[in-house]
Formats: sequence, C-alpha cells, structure tokens
Amino acid sequence: MNLLGLIVLGAGLILVGLAALMLWPRPEVTAGSPASGASLTVPVEVDYEAPVLTLSDLDGTEHSLADYHGQVVLVNLWATWCPPCKAEMPTLNEYFKAHQADGFVTIAINDGDPSDAVSTFVQEYSLSFPVWLDPTYEATERGFKTSNLPSSFVIDRDGNVRLRWVGEIDRAALEKYVTPLILE
Repeated sequence: MNLLGLIVLGAGLILVGLAALMLWPRPEVTAGSPASGASLTVPVEVDYEAPVLTLSDLDGTEHSLADYHGQVVLVNLWATWCPPCKAEMPTLNEYFKAHQADGFVTIAINDGDPSDAVSTFVQEYSLSFPVWLDPTYEATERGFKTSNLPSSFVIDRDGNVRLRWVGEIDRAALEKYVTPLILE
C-alpha cells in the first residue's frame, strides 16, 4: 500500500471513531453520579469491635482508641502523597469542628510517612483533630486490615465499628451517615 493509501485509510478510521463516539449512548446525569457533583463513595455498614490500637501523635505522646470510648470516632487512614486523602482533609476538619461538642472526634492516622512530612501537612491544612503516626502500618495491616487509602471507619460510643469507607468522603455523606450515629 502506498503512502496516499495509508493516509486515506487512517483518515477513514478516524472518521469512523468520531462517528462512533457521537452515536454512542451517554449516561444520564443523576443524583449520585460523578457528573452531578455528588459522591459515589458510600460507607458499608459493619458491626464489629474496634481494634485495640495504640499509636503516638506528632509530639510522641501515646494514645489509644480505647481512650475515646463514649464518643463517636471517625478513624481516617491516610498518607501525605495520596490525592483523595488531601482532597478530603478540609471536609473532615470542618465536620470535626462542627460536631466536636457533640462527642465526636476525627482521628487521622498517617500511614507510614516521616513525621516531619506529616507535621508540615498538618500545618498546611490547619488540622484541628488528633493526628497519629503509624510508621509500622499497625492500623492498616493489623488493626483495620486494609491496604486502601484513604479508608475511614466510624466507631460508635460503645466501641463498635459501624461504618467503613474506602475513598474520599464528602460533607453530604458525613451528614447522612455519621450525624445520625452522633445523635443516637
């Protein structure tokens, strides 16, 4: 085949591709679809005892999940390099500030980053909630048994994990799923 034939064939294939794209059915934008601006990330309802977990904060002080018995706790497993983790932090911080007086706390457990990188991140995002370091992946591997970041777990006032999220959480989802647990 000569050069002119290859050009004509290539142009024909491009036209067929464009026609197919124009004729291909497009999904409707519905509530909850990414095009609508709503999150598709919803929690899974679970019911099991929260893991026994003790980690240190940025000052080196040890804290345990058991210290928060009687509160509703959102444990967020995250990393400084994770784009959806970065995206959800302002939302988690604002939700924490709005519900802290109601017996709610967010605990952000960093998954293996150096403490100086975590400290810089906390300052840049002006985080108000507790941030714990997990250099040995205790929370992800042994505590909550996940390798996904971000992952979040909501623990009720009795110490039972009630909700499990994988992926970025938005404010509407927090209000819909976590607020009722706070108000129980």
